[in-house]
Amino acid sequence: MQHIIDRFISYVTVDTESDPASNTTPSTKKQLVLAKMLVEELKKIGLEEVTIDKNGYVMATLPSNVEHDVPVIGFISHYDTTPDFTGANVKPQVIANYDGGDIVLNEEQNIVLSPSYFKDLLLYKGQTLITTDGTTLLGADDKAGITEIVTAMEYLVAHPEIKHGKIRVGFTPDEEIGRGAHKFDVEQFGAEWAYTMDGSQIGELEYENFNAAGAKIIFRGKSVHPGYAKGKMINSMLIANEFINALPPKEIPQETKGYEGFYHITELSGSIEATVVELIIRDHSARKFEARKEFVAAVVKKINKKYKKQIGGKIAEATITDQYYNMKDKVKPVMHIVKIAEKAMKELGIKPLIKAIRGGTDGCQLSYKGLPCPNIFAGGHNFHGKYEYVPVESMQKAVEVIVRIAEITAAGKYKK
Repeated sequence: MQHIIDRFISYVTVDTESDPASNTTPSTKKQLVLAKMLVEELKKIGLEEVTIDKNGYVMATLPSNVEHDVPVIGFISHYDTTPDFTGANVKPQVIANYDGGDIVLNEEQNIVLSPSYFKDLLLYKGQTLITTDGTTLLGADDKAGITEIVTAMEYLVAHPEIKHGKIRVGFTPDEEIGRGAHKFDVEQFGAEWAYTMDGSQIGELEYENFNAAGAKIIFRGKSVHPGYAKGKMINSMLIANEFINALPPKEIPQETKGYEGFYHITELSGSIEATVVELIIRDHSARKFEARKEFVAAVVKKINKKYKKQIGGKIAEATITDQYYNMKDKVKPVMHIVKIAEKAMKELGIKPLIKAIRGGTDGCQLSYKGLPCPNIFAGGHNFHGKYEYVPVESMQKAVEVIVRIAEITAAGKYKK
């Protein structure tokens, strides 16, 4: 397992944070540092047709070692990390033979990873965990996935007795800001189907995800000296607060689970003259998703009506943009690709946890671009923050799942 640990740490110590304010691809140049590292590593382990395009998309091929026709399959992960929490100067800590107790991430700042709060930790007693030092995220989302794909390909190259068809590998930038699949060339990738290695807990297998949209509302005000403001000042921050208070208080991430959707305020900045509120809108149901977007628009309309006379026009302007859709509709017609992954897990003694993703992956968008793409566990927990960790044994199992999927596909041991 040391090989996996070393590979993973070599990836997470490269800062690849993406930037939603940027219009370039990748959104940050530093992502290309890891992308170029991966190109060289893929060549080194013996893959062919290793390419990186001008937008930072890395692709490579493991050629088939059988004579009969086998569907071309792919494995995909993203190398950027979220801008929600810093990914600079990651200092991973390796906790061997975890004893089930508290893990002090940072003694100086009293940051503790505790099973009393994060109960999933107890699933991994006796295993080796990789954690943060409490000052950054870890980057297991999704550098664990990259580690697993590269390690699986390396293993297949070294073990030609394991029969497999042609396998394509893809690594993408900017997934965390919703653009990971935007410039992914599905035709060039050339797979019949693929899997993202971007899930969490061992056993996760997902082919449903949120429908997703982002909203940006600009509220305008009128600044007047506070001593002479009566009947004149309009404080845009207070108007923005009216909007936020109009959203259902129980329909937020920390109050919802399973198939329940939500509204999530992600950014709030402003002054008396102008305030910007950004939020994301999520729901698995297409009907409820549309209703949520309509609700946001209706709240803005109501606020505009309330202040029309006072402001002399619109006090608020909303822009609502769809980001991705539930891949379920694209995967259900080809459910054998889910069954293959399920079969692989069961044969390896892993209990498949088939559930809906409370989020999205590159696979959501790729499925709508003609590449059906369910999601498989990468092993990490508590993504996007200082409490992120990954059990090394889960990464090893993910490697084995990739190898087994390749075997099952080549043997044709599945029903369409």
